[in-house]
Amino acid sequence: MYSGLPLPDERIYAPYKIRALVELLEEQDIAPSQSLAGSGVSLKDLKDPYALTSIRQFMAVCMNALSLSTDSATSFKLGSRLRVSSYGMYGYALLSCLSIRDYFRLAIKYRRLATPPMDIAWSEQDDLAIWTFPDVFVLNPSQSLRQFLLEQQFSVHVTHLQDVAGTHCPPISASFTYEAPQSAAMYEQYLNCPCFFGQPRCELVYARAVLDQKPMMAHELTSALMQETCDRLIGQAKIGAGTSGSVYRILMEQPGAFMGMEEVANVLHLTSRTLRRHLKEEGTTFQAIVDDVRSTLAREYLSSTKMSILDIAMSLGFSDAAAFRKALKRWTGKGPAQFRR
Repeated sequence: MYSGLPLPDERIYAPYKIRALVELLEEQDIAPSQSLAGSGVSLKDLKDPYALTSIRQFMAVCMNALSLSTDSATSFKLGSRLRVSSYGMYGYALLSCLSIRDYFRLAIKYRRLATPPMDIAWSEQDDLAIWTFPDVFVLNPSQSLRQFLLEQQFSVHVTHLQDVAGTHCPPISASFTYEAPQSAAMYEQYLNCPCFFGQPRCELVYARAVLDQKPMMAHELTSALMQETCDRLIGQAKIGAGTSGSVYRILMEQPGAFMGMEEVANVLHLTSRTLRRHLKEEGTTFQAIVDDVRSTLAREYLSSTKMSILDIAMSLGFSDAAAFRKALKRWTGKGPAQFRR
């Protein structure tokens, strides 16, 4: 399934990607003031542990890199520098997961924490595990910027899997929808696999057997704690995100009440039709947000209180415990007992 994309101007990301790119360009004698021009990001922001940036700002610096750098490998070098540990809690959640299959799954689940300029998906087909990069971007970049972002993203995926697996783990092949660029030879150099151009889809293909490997830093308790932290960070990001964030916040402020769409629209001084349209533009629905809030509260109640399963079910608007258990399984793949401490 696809991960969904945040809004381009949400300032919810630490500037680690921007910092890495600025440092890389500085090694090419390109001053930070040039790299950051027009992005709204200052050199001071890159050194501030509390600074937050947006995807639009990251893409602005990428555009500067395209116009300023004469090194056609800049995108690949950036991807190689973005080690999984530089992604904060998201990175540590990936490093501590219990299998490479979990790594693939969590990379999608928590993708929103990784300053994602494009959508990604993965699937298992016969004896293959395939990352797919559909032509779905946060903004509508030029063809040259799309290529830059794809090169960087492919390089990131190769780097991260090697970091998580703790061993050399090259792909079987990489495919791109555009025709072979003049720099085609360096694709195989950085991705360590045969690369094909003019293909129907952008894909990075691994042997399915790799999914059952155990990551070098796999640790059950650490993995659970890191995933819980990522869930909280995702929740915080949702609260600040556009109309969907406003709906999320309203529902979270009145747990158990769960106003309907008409009531929430009234609070936002919108018609229900306008609210539905805004949510669709942001890639979600009212029911999806209600389910998200219920799931978040359910996990919080189960892990932090001694409420009975029936009481939790009733507080979340379910008619009985069985309906709640079924919904929790659908949302999380787990039963109530797995969240109890």
